[in-house]
Amino acid sequence: MKKLIIPIISVLGALSFVSCDDLFDPALENVRDENAMQKDPSQFDGMLRSAYLLMPYGTPATNDVATDDAVTNNMSNNWLNMAVGGWTSKSWESTCNWRDRNASIQFCNVFLNGVNNVRWADEPVTNQLYITRLSGEAYALRAMNMYFLLQNYGGKTASGQLLGVPIWTQTYDATTDMNVPRNTFAECMQQIFSDIDKALELLPYDYGEVTSSNIPQKYKDMGAGMTEYNRVFGNNGIGRISGRIAEAVRAQAALLAASPAFGDQSGVDWATAAHYAGVVLDHIGGVAGMASKGHIWYTPGEVGNTGNTVNHDEIIWRGNFSDNNDLEKENFPPSLYGNGRINPTQNLVDAFPMANGYPIHDSRGYFDESNPYDNRDPRLSNYIVYNGSVQGPSSQTINTSSTSATNDGLNKELGHSTRTGYYMRKFLRDDCNPNSAVNTVQRHYTKYIRYTEIFLAYAEAANEAYGPTGSGEHSYSAYDVIKAIRKRAGVGVDNGDPYLEQAKNNKEDFKKLIRNERRLELCFENVRFWDLRRWNETLNETARGVDISGNNYNYIDVEQRLYNPYMIYGPIPFDDVLKFSNLEQNQGW
Repeated sequence: MKKLIIPIISVLGALSFVSCDDLFDPALENVRDENAMQKDPSQFDGMLRSAYLLMPYGTPATNDVATDDAVTNNMSNNWLNMAVGGWTSKSWESTCNWRDRNASIQFCNVFLNGVNNVRWADEPVTNQLYITRLSGEAYALRAMNMYFLLQNYGGKTASGQLLGVPIWTQTYDATTDMNVPRNTFAECMQQIFSDIDKALELLPYDYGEVTSSNIPQKYKDMGAGMTEYNRVFGNNGIGRISGRIAEAVRAQAALLAASPAFGDQSGVDWATAAHYAGVVLDHIGGVAGMASKGHIWYTPGEVGNTGNTVNHDEIIWRGNFSDNNDLEKENFPPSLYGNGRINPTQNLVDAFPMANGYPIHDSRGYFDESNPYDNRDPRLSNYIVYNGSVQGPSSQTINTSSTSATNDGLNKELGHSTRTGYYMRKFLRDDCNPNSAVNTVQRHYTKYIRYTEIFLAYAEAANEAYGPTGSGEHSYSAYDVIKAIRKRAGVGVDNGDPYLEQAKNNKEDFKKLIRNERRLELCFENVRFWDLRRWNETLNETARGVDISGNNYNYIDVEQRLYNPYMIYGPIPFDDVLKFSNLEQNQGW
């Protein structure tokens, strides 16, 4: 019998777990047991804060470099190593973190097991409000971690059965038998939906101060007045998981489950996925509530100047602000004192249509091979730096040609210059200057979930369920969503977007358009790697670039992708499969 010992530790020591059989040595001097922690609300809340600290959201463009959208000039990058044939069940753990996800679920379970025993406030009503809110957070966080586990590790075994991960809803300790089989993917999805339902019963839709006239009824029924409500659900809760966020996580999970790689055994169909995305969008009025500048990042006066308690209309969930120039230091071209890490591919550049809405390979788009960046979708210049683009605080012209006089040129300096002829612009602020002599910093934050992702989830699912113009339970269609997204981007606005109007007449054509819009809108947001796999599409498109010399554009192969077909499903960590005989591996690994 395999057993696991995971001591209950404070938030400062709870950043990660190591081996499943590791013990803490010396004896548990710095560990407080659960009963002791229940006497100290701040210590017990540390269990929940530990789950927050372990959340899997990070900086943009991490795994995009393992797809046909980007490469990196950091040749020791783990995702690059995966993309060129180095993906193993051992290396996967270092990128996707099975242990952190399971540790977070354990934190949530410990918290739920003891939350009612903690004295959160002296006044009974306030105490119960804290129990309600914090329990809702724990259920929602448990669901979120299950979603990421399914995305990373759900898959079909050699027998063809679609499995998820072991479901843990109770705490485990030194006496617990950990050698348990994986639950089915469908059972894991039902657990996610159940946890989200419980969270929605308990959580406010949003945190924020209220007056006595607009306290939600469910809290009035508990005896809450304005003072009690604002103490528990006011501005001090902003940033923690809310009802709005929980609904968005449910929509993400449902889209994954309905997708081709999982849909035959997940128990979730396209109509369900469309509905859950629609529930999120209905709160902002559907398509009418789409943020007019939701596709543009860090525009002065828009995202960059809001405070820690204010969200841009595009944002559902984000991390706290910090003032830095870290992304610019990593991704600006060398002439702007950057390392040029993320290099968009020619593949991605070619996916941006012409300004009139037609793809570049369609003669009606009037693509000019001698001026390939002219009259293109405005998002191209918003997201990607190409030869002749301007960037940085002094609007410097960037020369990416192989004959460039600077290290911005193609392959000029290993580890700093572009390998594709392009640099990333999205998420970077031109008003930052990483030059050590200047070191201008500006406000940044980490995006967790934004509305455009949910709009695109709705469009994808609604098209599959009802066709391009059907709407199911909601008042808008996949066509309505994609039309609004393209209009917002400035695509087809001068000619009525005839390519969109043509595509809406055929479900398969419209699916291709939706997937391409998703690729463009969510580029460098760590989405495409998962999308290609859940769609059962190839991961082996060779990453391409451009070698520009004078007026000549020579398109080149940059990096060959080496994935096997079974890699649409990620592996259960190798060490855990060795230790636990009941933990069945996904096929091929």
